[in-house]
Amino acid sequence: MDELITVPSRSGPRWLSPTLIERLTIVVDVLLILMCGIGSAVIYHLYTHAALGKIDTYAAASLLVAINFGLLTTVQRGYRLKNITNLPRSFRTTVMTWTGLFGALLAIAFTMKVSDEFSRGTTISFYLVGLIVLLAWKATAGRWTARALATGALANSRAVLIAEFGLPAASNTMMDLAQHGYRLMRIMEIRPTDLASPLLLSTIAPRFDELIAYARENRIEHIFLLMNWSRQHAIDSILDALKILPVPVHLVPDTHAARFLRYPLQSTGNTFTAELRRAPLSWKERALKRTLDLAGTTLALIVFAPVMLVTAILIKATSKGPVFFRQTRNGFNGRAFKIFKFRTMRVLEDGPTIRQAQKNDPRVTAIGKWLRKTSIDELPQLFNVLKGDMSLVGPRPHAVAHDSEYEQIIGNYAFRHHVKPGITGWAQVNGYRGETRTLELMEKRVEYDLSYINNWSLWLDVKIVLGTVIVSFARPTAY
Repeated sequence: MDELITVPSRSGPRWLSPTLIERLTIVVDVLLILMCGIGSAVIYHLYTHAALGKIDTYAAASLLVAINFGLLTTVQRGYRLKNITNLPRSFRTTVMTWTGLFGALLAIAFTMKVSDEFSRGTTISFYLVGLIVLLAWKATAGRWTARALATGALANSRAVLIAEFGLPAASNTMMDLAQHGYRLMRIMEIRPTDLASPLLLSTIAPRFDELIAYARENRIEHIFLLMNWSRQHAIDSILDALKILPVPVHLVPDTHAARFLRYPLQSTGNTFTAELRRAPLSWKERALKRTLDLAGTTLALIVFAPVMLVTAILIKATSKGPVFFRQTRNGFNGRAFKIFKFRTMRVLEDGPTIRQAQKNDPRVTAIGKWLRKTSIDELPQLFNVLKGDMSLVGPRPHAVAHDSEYEQIIGNYAFRHHVKPGITGWAQVNGYRGETRTLELMEKRVEYDLSYINNWSLWLDVKIVLGTVIVSFARPTAY
């Protein structure tokens, strides 16, 4: 069972590589956006005015849109092969980025008073045509890339795998290598008893000589080691035997290490560590997040001021009690604060025992049902954001009584307090909004909250805000 195994495999042209595919995708995105922008301007002006108009202005604007779209998609790793082939994710990224980019650029144009330079018809045409063309291109590129990966067309770098007996069949290593540019030419499996032997090199010397000769003859470019990381003597011995070959040697993480290496790697002097749990946001990240909070809250208060005024009048006119409901919640680092909401119930509970609102809850007022379904009752929390107690985006703050309960039964629950609580959050846009009837629902909400904290970025906040608008109207679950 210790023989060298030659692996039959197919490969595409030597010039075709994963890196080239990723770069070509960026270039095609930019060119398509330029063509859509200029084409929309030309066709719209010829149709409405029988003249070309300021095509140079539209060309410059299209180039600006194309560059920003490429940069934003790159930041979201949208051009990685695994994301190109993941069509649902690719479509979401494209729609969110394209829409957010147009909204931001239109706001900037309006602020700088240059919006009059652009025809509204051309702008709308550019947005719609560009989005349709991009989605069609993403679908085509995704299916072609998936087919190329499946057939090994991108596996062009010749490689050899040296593995502990049985591990290649039990891992995804071979498939991953084949799908990301490496063509496995041979596999050398070594029995566990040989790997544990202090005389490893002398035991398998003839096989190593044959492997080295094969590597030279077939111009092998990479060697991968797949074995338990605890076998340090075996790994050192194999490296010593391979030093005669001028090729890189890669140690593939074993099943135990791979689970932890998915986390970000951090440098601590000369040592690298896997950051299994990140610290609260740095001061730069907090400043960036606070800037978004203040800008977004100011805009929201201007937009929703009439809605809030009408809501206050309706609450006062339809039921007895105050307009606002205040309740103690735990914020950043567990510090208590008073949260503001429009009153939707006939009771004002705030203490050690609080019952969550349920479907057809008799405590909810007639107007309160509508306010809770549309999330309008949450709008006064914009004042909490201005005060600094909350953020636009973050884990939803629960009543103190519920915090005390869940901290005892859900691991890592308290980690939610590593950032400011938010008006909306990652859990809410993923469907975990409203009543948590079972422990499993709360555990799932906490899982999304922790994922948000560990993967925070400014773009993720923007994505959640946009997603909240859609979810609030398309999938209302609060009552």
